[in-house]
Amino acid sequence: MKKNGIFSRLFILIMFLFLYAPIFVLIVFSFNDSKSNAVWGGFTLDWYLQLFQNNTVLSALQTTLLVSVLATLIATVAGTAAAISFYNMKRKVRSACLTVNNIPLTNADIITGVSMMLLFVFAGQVLAGLSSWLNAQSWAESAGLWFDFGFNLGFPTLLIAHITFDIPYVILSVMPKLRQLDPNIAEAAQDLGATNFYAFRKVVLPELMPGIINGMLIAFTMSIDDFVISYFTAGSQVSTLSMVVYSMVRRRVSPEINALSTLMFLAVLTLLIVINLRQSRQEASARRRPGVPAEPAGEVLISLEDEDLDQDAPQR
Repeated sequence: MKKNGIFSRLFILIMFLFLYAPIFVLIVFSFNDSKSNAVWGGFTLDWYLQLFQNNTVLSALQTTLLVSVLATLIATVAGTAAAISFYNMKRKVRSACLTVNNIPLTNADIITGVSMMLLFVFAGQVLAGLSSWLNAQSWAESAGLWFDFGFNLGFPTLLIAHITFDIPYVILSVMPKLRQLDPNIAEAAQDLGATNFYAFRKVVLPELMPGIINGMLIAFTMSIDDFVISYFTAGSQVSTLSMVVYSMVRRRVSPEINALSTLMFLAVLTLLIVINLRQSRQEASARRRPGVPAEPAGEVLISLEDEDLDQDAPQR
């Protein structure tokens, strides 16, 4: 097939139509005045108004945003600290840690969700048994103590699950910025009298901030869009937006679902556009800085396998 030929362009056009035509139809029929998904009945915004008057949807939206924000903040801090630790490890240890970090990314979501659900159920039963044993002790009865360490699936387990699969994305976003970082700038700051924390906060952290922000945005996008892992770890008392959409589709595809799906698609699309714009600006800025290799957008996973990362990080 000739490069940039008519067949190449036709193939790309068909591919994009196949990918985005269903989404376009969904968005169009979210403004349909009729409940039918096949007959156009006129333009209306009533379905969006009914959507925001639905208490179930609003509760799920609140839960989704709360889980996504908390998981993103915690995963950003933990992932950044883990990336710095990985970078300062020896080659063999770092390779092993990065391999473990990549497992949640390559593993099927349903396997991750089921395994985490079994872990939470097992931990809850063990802690419940421990509570029963402690409550049966004479010293606990005489002291009037009552222990209840057991727990069920709910918001805490959902939050832990989101933090777990968000951390690898933060690590993958921060590692390339660590590779581009001059290892001597922190030592130079310390030679000028700065403490370790001050040198990190004023010298190292600003250099890592673009990667940290990218990882934070990716983590938030993955968290707000997740369904499979949330379905297995949320329990019966908590629901996210994706779970609400799934339960509504099982009954009947209504225009409210079209409106909700449209809003979710636009939210994720906006975040992805922000991420891509930031990565493009970082590439352009890196090209203008001599001696600093640009980190192409979309090649974060590949960059972790480069030979440069396999070299030992400079040790102080």
